[in-house]
Amino acid sequence: MTDQGVRLLASAIAIAIGAIGPAIGIGMLVSKAMEALGRNPEAEGAVRNNMILGIAFAEAIAIYALVVALIIKFV
Repeated sequence: MTDQGVRLLASAIAIAIGAIGPAIGIGMLVSKAMEALGRNPEAEGAVRNNMILGIAFAEAIAIYALVVALIIKFV
């Protein structure tokens, strides 16, 4: 295996592992938000705002994983 092959494999593993956590977290977050809205529809504004904030933080972690994968691949 060449140096380039190892780099490509490492970057693929970095983004794969780095994206699994945020994907599971976003799924759980939206699931619980929908459950909360089903129980208390009047709290839609607060639930929606907190859900969007949580999704943004989870996506930031996925973006960090993407940056690390790109650094591994090109540097």
